[in-house]
Amino acid sequence: MRLIPPLRRLAAGLLAAGLLLGAAGPALADPGRPTVDPSAPTPTTPYPGLPPQGSAPDGSTVGGEGLDTRGLVVVPGAPILPAGTDAHGWLVADAGTGQVLAALDPHGRYYPASTLKTLTLLTLAPALDHGLVVEGTTEDEAIEGSRVGLVHGGRYTVDLLFRALVMQSGNDAANALARAAGGVDATLAAMNATAARIGAFDTVAGTPSGLDVAGQSSSPYDLALIMRQLVADPYTLDVLQTRNADVPGVDGLAAGYQIQNQDTLLYDYPGTLGGKTGFTDAARHTFVVAAERDGRRLVVSLMQAERRPVHELQQAKNLLDWGFSTAPDAHGIGRLVDPGEVSAVPTPTVPVPTAGTSDGELSTEDAASASAATAAAPVERAGPGAGRLLVPAGAGASTAAMSRRDTSTCAPAASLSSISPAARSRSISSS
Repeated sequence: MRLIPPLRRLAAGLLAAGLLLGAAGPALADPGRPTVDPSAPTPTTPYPGLPPQGSAPDGSTVGGEGLDTRGLVVVPGAPILPAGTDAHGWLVADAGTGQVLAALDPHGRYYPASTLKTLTLLTLAPALDHGLVVEGTTEDEAIEGSRVGLVHGGRYTVDLLFRALVMQSGNDAANALARAAGGVDATLAAMNATAARIGAFDTVAGTPSGLDVAGQSSSPYDLALIMRQLVADPYTLDVLQTRNADVPGVDGLAAGYQIQNQDTLLYDYPGTLGGKTGFTDAARHTFVVAAERDGRRLVVSLMQAERRPVHELQQAKNLLDWGFSTAPDAHGIGRLVDPGEVSAVPTPTVPVPTAGTSDGELSTEDAASASAATAAAPVERAGPGAGRLLVPAGAGASTAAMSRRDTSTCAPAASLSSISPAARSRSISSS
């Protein structure tokens, strides 16, 4: 079957990006781009020194060369920074203008813990029907770490699962959402594609929940990029701002109960738009938050922080206060990029096939134009009935066998697709 022009261009872009893993011909993906290594031991402590430093696919520094530092950078003329910020990496930025006001090791690739759930939300909110009912499983019940309390046989809407994901950092909710989206492999591929689309090239998703896995990472810069996108969208902003939600009971097994948001800044820092906490032994305490004052929005991210002598949430409050005290027109030492601004596709180093007479062949012109268009294309919010993530052939394969860099390899991307009307009304279960 011959591909119609739009599909030819899309296929050309995926081929140029090396994402059609089952396609014939040379793979053009950059083998130096990082991803997780499931075969390596799960990290249990922070990096002994500085973590790896991220960059754009072409080796440049996302957001400007002023952010190419492992040290502290501050916008000129700013007030003195608050004392007590012990996070190994952090960033303060104006979410409106994108100007980065101050940062420490902004592109350090730290373990993100549950702050990675912000990427899960950003990826799946446009893809899933929020009214879809997901059935709990024994796997949800047994998942490691923080849980909201899903029960085998329980029935939960995707909308409730999104709120449980953020409010109670439910790893069971993350697992159920991934199942609804077509499985963990499809979800991770889509998360990594979303990160690349918005310019978050320091971020490597290895679990939908943020549970530690070797090679998984994010950075202060990337967490700020993700949160900036979340608070700009009415639905995900509403999820972040939810203070209480009711989890339904299961007849004969469990009574219903109420959950509360763990982000206490919603209650005691006026103007808070939303935030996400995180903690593992390897990541230590992580946090990202956005707040608004007098029409100005700021975002603050903290990675590898401790709670003594200053609690990480107090560190965030202090940095927010400091950020609001800077001049609104301050020219930053870097900037938060817009989605699609930084290409996710490195310049091809091998030729793309020239168009011939065979059905589905791609011209060099198609491949070049589509490659850029694919990298920059926004994710459209799906209408009622959306619910599956479709992954290029081979995307579910083990990443352990791929080439390595910093215990990591090259991750595939995913595309979003709606499910049929007949499938909309069914529940999602382990089958």
